[in-house]
Amino acid sequence: LILGIVFLLSGALKLRDPAWIAAAREFGAPRFVAITIAPVEIFLGAMLLAGTASPWPSIASEIILAVFTVAMLRVMRRPVNQRPSCACFGRWTARPVGSSSVIRNLVLLALAAVSTGG
Repeated sequence: LILGIVFLLSGALKLRDPAWIAAAREFGAPRFVAITIAPVEIFLGAMLLAGTASPWPSIASEIILAVFTVAMLRVMRRPVNQRPSCACFGRWTARPVGSSSVIRNLVLLALAAVSTGG
């Protein structure tokens, strides 16, 4: 349930933030991928909450979280003043990506792994 709520909240807050696509592009996401991230998160969140098609939504969540985490680690190699804002939850978390963002994702990855039974 927690993972589903996080994905729903994250996707909804991104849709409300017009700067989200530019933030995703700073992480290296192509425009067509950046546009689809929020709706995919909402869809996955709804599937996780409904418990449908298990374990596929959890597996997809693990994959997405792993990709996001790798993107964060990649931009963390830049000097702090040149890192893009995380904006993982829209403007609510619009600060430069850092270790707390990575730790949050690792916790979410652990939740996704537990929800798949692995």
